[in-house]
Amino acid sequence: MRKQVFSWIVASCLVCLIASSAQATLQDDIDQAVTIIQRFQEIPEQAIPRAVLREAKGLAILTVTKAGFIGSVRGGTGLVIARAEKGWSAPSAIGTGGIGFGFQAGAQVTEFVLVLNTHEAVKAFSYDSNVTLGGNLSAAAGPVGRSAEAGLTINAAVYTYSRSQGLFAGLSLEGTVIGTRNDANEQYYGKRVFARDILAGDVKPTAGAQKLIQALGKY
Repeated sequence: MRKQVFSWIVASCLVCLIASSAQATLQDDIDQAVTIIQRFQEIPEQAIPRAVLREAKGLAILTVTKAGFIGSVRGGTGLVIARAEKGWSAPSAIGTGGIGFGFQAGAQVTEFVLVLNTHEAVKAFSYDSNVTLGGNLSAAAGPVGRSAEAGLTINAAVYTYSRSQGLFAGLSLEGTVIGTRNDANEQYYGKRVFARDILAGDVKPTAGAQKLIQALGKY
């Protein structure tokens, strides 16, 4: 009986998360990314150091929802953007999802900023194959605050930052698989485009992406 209840709850949560992710457009994620960047920088003592952002080769920005009782499911959408020869590239749509186990009652929305510190990290997001944090990409919690500016050294391909709401204590992306949302890219750009071309700067940013590019242009 418990297994049936658990299966029903997981299935229901998963359907809701998948439906929500499917409805999210890249423009929704772009607008959300601007808000997330602003939120992360509101409190200097807890902000992503400007030096980290200045040295970043790219950023992946995601909103992940985790919900469950006894077990849990999570899913989220977002974007990845890279430094190209002439400034920040256009954004490419990404998404993630998974199932967890153990007693975890409640729901949580977590905003993530993944700082891509190396060109190899950007390349990992440039192909249709999935990216696994902590697997094919080393990941570590990023330094925070103004005190981290001095003597900053990069020690991981990806720095992770998160802000959480809800009942869970926190959500780690370690081991999470992130993939390109090709359908969302095609819908947004009006044609079949590849993540590698978008992140290389070969796809012109839309008017809707300018606010995000301007926000990142400070770094």
